[in-house]
Amino acid sequence: GDGVGILTQIPHQFFQRELSAFDVVLPRPDDYAVGMFFLPRNEDKKNHCIEIIGKYLNKFNLEILFIRPVPTNNKVLGYSIIGNEPSIFQIFVKQKKQSRTINEFESQLFLARRNMEIELKSFDFYVVSLSPRVITYKGMIMSDSLNEYFLDLKDDLYISSLAIVHQRFSTNTFPSWELAQPFRFLCHNGEINTLRGNVNWMNARARISNSNYFTDDFKNINPLIFEDVSDSAAFDNALEYLIIGGYDVEQAMMLLIPEAWEKNKHHSKNLNSYYNYFSNYVEPWDGPAAMCFTDGRKIGGILDRNGLRPSRYHVTDDGLVLVSSEMGVLDIPDIKIKKRWRLEPGKIFLIDLDKKKIINNDELKEKFSSKYNFESLLKKNQVFLNDINKYSKSTKSLKSNLKKYQLAFGFTKEDISFFINPIIQSGVEPTGSMGTDTPISLLCDRPKLLYSYFKQCFAQVTNPPIDPIREELVMSLKISLGEKPNIFSSPNLNNCLRLELDQPIITNEEIEAIKNIEKLTDKKLNSATIDILFKNSSNGYELKNGIDKICFEAKSQVLDGKNILILSDKKISNVNAPIPCLLAASAVHHFLIAEGLRMKTSIIVETGEARELHHFAVLAGYGVEAINPYLVFDTIKSLVDESKYKSAEQNFIKASGKALLKIMSKMGISTLKSYCGAQVFDAIGISKTVIDKYFCGTASVIGGINLEQIQKETLERFNKNQVKITDDISLEDGGEYAYRIKGENHAWSPATITNLQKAVRINSKESFKNFSSEINDHNKRIFAIRSLFKFNRAKKKIDINKVEKAEDIVKRFSTGAMSFGSISKEAHTTLALAMNRIGGKSNTGEGGEEPERFQILENGDSMRSAIKQVASGRFGVTTEYLVNANDIQIKICQGAKPGEGGQLPGHKVDDKIAAVRHSTPGVGLISPPPHHDIYSIEDLAQLIFDLKNVNTSARISVKLVSEFGVGVVAAGVTKCKADHITISGYDGGTGASPLTSIKNAGSPWELGLAETHQTLVLNKLRNRISLQVDGGLKTGRDVVVGAMLGADEFGFSTAPLVSVGCIMMRKCHLNTCPVGVATQNEDLRKKFKGTPENVINYFFLVAEEVREIMADLGISRFEDLIGRSDLMDKRDAIEHWKAKDIDFSKILWKPKTNSPKENYNSSKQIHDVDKALDVKIIKEADDVIFGKKASIQINKTIQHHYKLFHLGHLNFYLYQ
Repeated sequence: GDGVGILTQIPHQFFQRELSAFDVVLPRPDDYAVGMFFLPRNEDKKNHCIEIIGKYLNKFNLEILFIRPVPTNNKVLGYSIIGNEPSIFQIFVKQKKQSRTINEFESQLFLARRNMEIELKSFDFYVVSLSPRVITYKGMIMSDSLNEYFLDLKDDLYISSLAIVHQRFSTNTFPSWELAQPFRFLCHNGEINTLRGNVNWMNARARISNSNYFTDDFKNINPLIFEDVSDSAAFDNALEYLIIGGYDVEQAMMLLIPEAWEKNKHHSKNLNSYYNYFSNYVEPWDGPAAMCFTDGRKIGGILDRNGLRPSRYHVTDDGLVLVSSEMGVLDIPDIKIKKRWRLEPGKIFLIDLDKKKIINNDELKEKFSSKYNFESLLKKNQVFLNDINKYSKSTKSLKSNLKKYQLAFGFTKEDISFFINPIIQSGVEPTGSMGTDTPISLLCDRPKLLYSYFKQCFAQVTNPPIDPIREELVMSLKISLGEKPNIFSSPNLNNCLRLELDQPIITNEEIEAIKNIEKLTDKKLNSATIDILFKNSSNGYELKNGIDKICFEAKSQVLDGKNILILSDKKISNVNAPIPCLLAASAVHHFLIAEGLRMKTSIIVETGEARELHHFAVLAGYGVEAINPYLVFDTIKSLVDESKYKSAEQNFIKASGKALLKIMSKMGISTLKSYCGAQVFDAIGISKTVIDKYFCGTASVIGGINLEQIQKETLERFNKNQVKITDDISLEDGGEYAYRIKGENHAWSPATITNLQKAVRINSKESFKNFSSEINDHNKRIFAIRSLFKFNRAKKKIDINKVEKAEDIVKRFSTGAMSFGSISKEAHTTLALAMNRIGGKSNTGEGGEEPERFQILENGDSMRSAIKQVASGRFGVTTEYLVNANDIQIKICQGAKPGEGGQLPGHKVDDKIAAVRHSTPGVGLISPPPHHDIYSIEDLAQLIFDLKNVNTSARISVKLVSEFGVGVVAAGVTKCKADHITISGYDGGTGASPLTSIKNAGSPWELGLAETHQTLVLNKLRNRISLQVDGGLKTGRDVVVGAMLGADEFGFSTAPLVSVGCIMMRKCHLNTCPVGVATQNEDLRKKFKGTPENVINYFFLVAEEVREIMADLGISRFEDLIGRSDLMDKRDAIEHWKAKDIDFSKILWKPKTNSPKENYNSSKQIHDVDKALDVKIIKEADDVIFGKKASIQINKTIQHHYKLFHLGHLNFYLYQ
């Protein structure tokens, strides 16, 4: 079990009886506390922990009454847990001198506990609960064994008026005893997506906050929330802090998980004003969440603002209230149920046990929102950017220096032609196709902006992305600038003025108004501009010195009363180069948090560097509250007539806002206030030293460039064209989004395309060798992380004839999920014919498939795709479609655009495609980002079971995308009984995707595949699942690397398309493919020249290269390659100046196994489809099915444990 627990009131009578046997008399309830502790098993360490516990209880005027070993029965534990469980003790505590309020008692307990935790951090020490009101029993136990393990729970005197029970399905952290729930105040089903930011802000807030209930000792509580706790535990800590500081538990929950108030027209003015007012006190802890909470006297439940977790309740006629995440958890006769309803988004369901009543959401919120006149308080404390902008002076354009600034900040022609120009014309983020095939920034020869080293994180499976169009009402870009108030200050004492912005992109005029804001606000808001520059010299530590300087200047300005800091790179010169804006902003943000000053100011950047939509998102993610991309606006001025400038400017701001909402929604985040500082990015290619100092808390698996290399890269870009700037000097081409001779390296170059197409057309090993050498010869160019691996020969080279045959190896290959619609019918059927001939698999993609293709052709060929994809739009998904599948793939994410749905432009939706997809011709199709029936891991398990019942012979596959943490998600998917998992790399192809996503979301498959394989092996799950990798695979070497990192199977998309004629024009989304591969235009489709033989030749050439490598390594069977990361190492003497310090230790680590079979798919999942109610129906209906009877009436009671009853199994049976 991943963990189960129960939180109850302290059973006073039970403990009174237990302790009386030791002559211990307990004080009255509330006058003593019980602590539940997990301690080390080692006696010396355990005694040391108990000594420290006593030390801090004594320090805070608390006295130990008794130490009780908790009676347990470890026979019910799993075999891997026995002997590893903690020593569990209860410690009974009373005050030496009784305080006036329970808050003071709880404050003493909190301080004692926190000091214990800090001193014993390196021990196996955990305080499960320490409270005068409640106690928690929990552990790594199966849910039905909780009371078998904790013997106290069986006792008749164990009495409580309330209980919170939680069964854990571990999908975002490894399961452990301390991470089992409930925690001290709550249990939580869901994810807090903004965790990193919430923890940073809460720790910063604690440094400035004070309460009447706090003693001076609270000033030493730093950090308030530790770095390595789970999202639920961190939330529990924040809730505890607010309660001890004086908030009622229900009001604290209202602040931490507020309703979506920003666009809600149904709220009262009082309630909207209340939420608006307190939005400046604390940002939302955002993400899908159903929570149950209690302080021992009140108990309640709440849903997140989106309502993305189910929670239902029953009230019975004898006063029992049952709230649960699912119906049917307990059997209650219908006759006893007085009320049956559900929790609603952002609403609270509360029971006050002292008052013996249920308090409904409206009554509760009316109580708090009417306590003060919040509308009046807002008017006193708010000033709006639109109002102060009226007084701004016109700004000077950089017109005469525009080229100088563009060159200094590395602008290219692509920045203007691919981004800025399309955006100012349409107000929409530009679209591209075919994915990315340029190296990651760490491996690029050309200088890259720091933003490109950060990849957007995204929600998958356990945590759905939000559909920002459908869920527009819950999305908000509002942000407040200025000093944040003490979170415990009463409204009438709060004098912090707020500058309100509707969205974070501010114009050149607006930034000037903010620079002069003290004159307009009677000095209540004060801004200061800090130049983020460093000496243009490469002697050593100039960049570090520059960062230190701006951090100390920021501190000085804040202490001087400046509550808005503007970090500006506008004053560049030949002497002073710009510090990368992201580096400067994040450094200042984290420095001020560490100094306890972050809540006293807001950070704005005035930057010439940021111009892409991704840049704005990264800046916001690392604590920037508003952005003035002045060089973008000056560039726009140079592109349009003066009369059209305002329209163009607004289009850019509009597109930026929509892109920010979309990027936020990928991670399931609704509000910019939550997203700001949330750091939802993975760093690909930045050293641990840089991360720890300037981006602490960000994942960086392979290390990379240090500060000196960032300095070198910055100066190389800055000084490149600064020697002599003339009117005729032009911007560089770029070559990032399309191949350019003088541009960035592309894996798919004219040479590689020509060599591959020649090889497959005449089945030429020589031409394939030329192609393969272009990709694999890493002395010439480095395209991917795998380029830096070398093979270690463990055995003697063997004769290639002893190696597994190519005919068997190709059966592990499949073509990628390319839909009929994104590519032409000719291309789609050619791939299917080829893969069926060689025993591999083709994938329908998410566009369905024509039923006529399910029939075998006269010559024995088949155009039926073996893999049928089920995506969020469900286009073309029918029973007939599903039963004609070898694999059914649930597409959670796509490598080229994780966190977004597929899209097919309307001009590609002809009559035939519309018919197959059950849609309307000419209407563009965009799948929603989430599956609207998968909002949790339990939902995924249900869909897997449903699909397995529709086609019991098909494998059920789940497609994920590589990112940090995907391994634990994959473990959860395996526990859901998936048969197959695909890990896609960020560099996979696409028929249409926003350019921002193509380049900036997801990570290389090497990272995600290695993590997934290692995690599954460690959790004894790897043998149950077939693991596939895809994303930019081209050669046999790629396949071997993939196998060594853990893959059983391999997906190829772009390479097979190139084999049948694709020339990488990247026009798929425009329907103008000149070779008939990715178009529905009938005239262009006639130009398609590809054949199944081209594809077959390609895969056999790849397989033969695999065999050659296997022979060289002395390995005969392919399965002996899988998971053998010990056969790879980092290449010697890497010459690339940025990549030389890369660290592959985490990727190449090989977990220990007892058998080679634990490294690959060697067993099958048990799906229990025979237990579905459908099976009983089929047996009873057999006479009707086979015509022996005309009809039958069958009566069944539907119960929760049946898992499904939709006759999918019956449909499959009838179809068969």
